[in-house]
Amino acid sequence: MALHTLQSGALRVTIADEGAELHSILDILSEREYLWHGDPVYWGRRSPVLFPIVGSLKNKEYQYEGKAYPMPQHGFARDMVFEMIAHDEDGIQFALTANDETLSKYPFRFRLEVGYRLNGREITVTWKVVNEDSKTMYFSIGGHPAFMCPVDGNGKQTDYYLLFDKKEDLTYCKLSTNGLIESEGHILATNGGVLPITEHLFDEDALVIEGRQAKEVALAGPDQKPYLTVKFDAPLFGLWSPAKKQAPFVCIEPWYGRCDKESFDGTLADREYGNTLQPGATFETAYTITCN
Repeated sequence: MALHTLQSGALRVTIADEGAELHSILDILSEREYLWHGDPVYWGRRSPVLFPIVGSLKNKEYQYEGKAYPMPQHGFARDMVFEMIAHDEDGIQFALTANDETLSKYPFRFRLEVGYRLNGREITVTWKVVNEDSKTMYFSIGGHPAFMCPVDGNGKQTDYYLLFDKKEDLTYCKLSTNGLIESEGHILATNGGVLPITEHLFDEDALVIEGRQAKEVALAGPDQKPYLTVKFDAPLFGLWSPAKKQAPFVCIEPWYGRCDKESFDGTLADREYGNTLQPGATFETAYTITCN
């Protein structure tokens, strides 16, 4: 695995070619680390890119043209080595293209590009998906960045907060033990967009928040001032920390796709929040991480 670095006057950002995954977001002056370091005691990843699915499939497989294709949770891109195709002082770009290995489990010729651009204290993460096949392509894509909470190893996680740009309460979906949508419409009560991170907030796994209910989620310390903000324009997002582990990080995950419902009985083309690309078409989007 090769690591690559971007640096501004404020931050040093490290990215791996394996999975095109963020490995570190370090404040140069204070030496504050914002990104989870991947200790497998809690979770061995840091910020995987989820492609060509987000979440889990019902029965761990999908149906396409009458054939069943097994697929692990969150797809395969996070475990593959990407090619670095561009690197300058402020940005880096990686690419993954379909090959015999991917075609055996995902029968589409694609090109996935993942980029990072550093500007002061802001990191822009870009995704570009190209359908290089002669048939319609169906896919999902998402982020899974894990951020230190508490930060600097100070205090307890239960002294921290999640802040939303929406002041009203949010609704979320609960997951079953096999990672599928079990029920919908649960209320996440926020006090004017401020949510305390309680001891049992993630006891039932991720909170799946659909319908563009928020476009900005921040982590804040005991003073309720944000130290890290994620901005996105995704149709849904997830909030996660390993269930009942009191892990010292929280994931804020912009998603263009999600796991199946327990009741799902369709094909790859029928998956909710999935994306469709015609031959030769391109899908592009981005989200930002701002460190205070």
